[in-house]
Amino acid sequence: MSSRCIIAIDGPAGSGKSTVARELATRLGYAFLDTGAMYRAAAVAVIDAGIDPNDASACAREVQRHSISLDPGSFPPRVLLDGRDVGARIREPDISAASSPVSASPPVREALVAAQRTFAQEYPFLVTEGRDQGSVVFPDAEVKIFLDARAEVRAARRTAELHSRGLPAEEGEVLRSIVERDARDSTRANSPLCEARGAVRVDSSVITVEQVVARIMALVPAGTAANR
Repeated sequence: MSSRCIIAIDGPAGSGKSTVARELATRLGYAFLDTGAMYRAAAVAVIDAGIDPNDASACAREVQRHSISLDPGSFPPRVLLDGRDVGARIREPDISAASSPVSASPPVREALVAAQRTFAQEYPFLVTEGRDQGSVVFPDAEVKIFLDARAEVRAARRTAELHSRGLPAEEGEVLRSIVERDARDSTRANSPLCEARGAVRVDSSVITVEQVVARIMALVPAGTAANR
């Protein structure tokens, strides 16, 4: 019986990483690590302090003043900034726009990568999702997935999500933002978005969440799918 199984799901914004990861964690009885939520919490600290998210040094100094963590006692885990639940705030448009430049700051990434690895030590049966989980944070993960979808599909999904929460969104503007974020995330010097070595690519453009989950479940090593 294995003593560890990490399933690392990477991919661009709007590809369905969080939804798929939550469903996998539920089915397998694993912990769920939403790293995107951690970087969004960092963006909350930056924006609420009135700092330019493109000022990497100032972002790093501000984020280092705060504690960012996940509460595994709830599912999905609550996102805590200095012990305060910021789960609703991190999904607002200004935070979505700021999270990519904030997360590009190397000191910010170093601090949160360390926190993510500590989380995995506590919860070795883990589904984690983000931009660099299989390539940088957990390069020896037992299962590595690169989940992608066409930009226009991702824009439609994100627009619908915002509308469902009563937030204004114009699909063309959302698409422009997604394309810009893809470019920033894939070209940054520190932990760029990329397909990790050994990762299995899954395109969710025309298949359901259930079908994506089934494909990944088939890759989970035998003896690791029982509740932990």
